[in-house]
Amino acid sequence: MTDADEIKVIAQAMLDKKAKDVIALDLRNIGTSISDHFVICNADSTTQVVAVCDSVEEAMETKCGRPTVRKQGRENAFWVILDYSNIVVHIFKTDQRVFYRLEDLWADAIKTTFEDETDK
Repeated sequence: MTDADEIKVIAQAMLDKKAKDVIALDLRNIGTSISDHFVICNADSTTQVVAVCDSVEEAMETKCGRPTVRKQGRENAFWVILDYSNIVVHIFKTDQRVFYRLEDLWADAIKTTFEDETDK
């Protein structure tokens, strides 16, 4: 599977749990990045953050055969990071995403937005 395919799997897993503002950042042209891609979303409650996290982990394992290399933040569910080496997933509680403004730190990255097709 390509990075693009895996990013689509991640984004859909997020959208399946009603995550908001799902985006992917292509960081390959930025020399200082720690990964090739970030996939970022937010949720309004810690319960939803955990649900999104579980959905992404399950989808990556079953559809891509990729277990999480490292994960952090699930215990407090304000900002969960799932590391797949080439792709790092950030699942924020909404207020934390607004506070940290991760997209602004990587403003030079190519941005792709994902939307739930069933909402249209």
